[in-house]
Amino acid sequence: MIKLLTIATTIAAAALLSACGAKNDVVGAPTPRTVKVILEAPANANHVGIYTAETNGEFAKVGLSVELITPSDPSEPLTLLQSGGADLAISYEPELLIERDKSASILAVGAIAQRPLTSLMSVDDKVIDPRKLEGAKIGTNGLAYEDAFLDQILSASGVDTTSVKKVDADFDLVRAMTSGRVDATLGARWNIEGVELKLAKKRPRTIPVDRAGVPPYDELVLVARNETVSRDGAMIRRFVGALQRGTRSASEEPAEAVAALRAAAPKLSKRDATATVAATLELLLPAARKPFGWQEPSQWQTFADWMKRNELLATAVDSAQAYSNEFLPGEGLGSETKP
Repeated sequence: MIKLLTIATTIAAAALLSACGAKNDVVGAPTPRTVKVILEAPANANHVGIYTAETNGEFAKVGLSVELITPSDPSEPLTLLQSGGADLAISYEPELLIERDKSASILAVGAIAQRPLTSLMSVDDKVIDPRKLEGAKIGTNGLAYEDAFLDQILSASGVDTTSVKKVDADFDLVRAMTSGRVDATLGARWNIEGVELKLAKKRPRTIPVDRAGVPPYDELVLVARNETVSRDGAMIRRFVGALQRGTRSASEEPAEAVAALRAAAPKLSKRDATATVAATLELLLPAARKPFGWQEPSQWQTFADWMKRNELLATAVDSAQAYSNEFLPGEGLGSETKP
């Protein structure tokens, strides 16, 4: 009887610790549920951890049936998320900060790609040195923050920004480059379009924006509504944990990861999928001694300050209110969740 009482007391204590935010990633049997996740773009190597987790059954193991939604344009994920059309969204750190500046009740709950992928790019060995782009035609996606990236890069190189003609490429930067419509672009990703152009022997030249004067930031982040964070943190924790295991599996078995990605994107050639996944996997895993999905506080604040100085944000930002690391594997929920 004493032994049974001891066991019961231990179980009760463990449950109490869990309720108080102890660092337990899974407590009890998960309740099955469907989770709608809107991606920031059609299936590509940046999503290889998600598709591997789905193929390997990692989401199913924690009771999640994940429905992935492909957007029609990059601004759709956060709009759909805020309307309740999705439970989670993958978006860009700059987009998140801009939406929060407009009073959106959302925050980043984990980093997907932990460094900038957006790049200054040209093909056919055309000049890419920012100091030599005076008078050039440069294609963009028409996004305000990418225009600010371009202005910052050119100004830092001593180029008169008014001499450069910005051409809205309507999110088809590759065609704008290969057709000769523009001299260079800003907005293509070095690990996706840059790799594919190289394989196609288009001789791309690429400079990631953080190597051209823009502060480092998390290119892709997992975003949730504040309401979801407050009421359904267990779902977020389960999703991130499964995504971690899927990403690690992709790193350990890249051939299987490529197969999972191509199942979601059948038009993607095996050659392109293999090369872009190889270029991307290291971006999806955290730095040493950091949890999967870690968002670096000082980096977030430096980037938010830069956005404010460049008039992309109307008000100064305490970036600690824009993200949370509390749902990452191994991280406790804490006494309260950031609003």
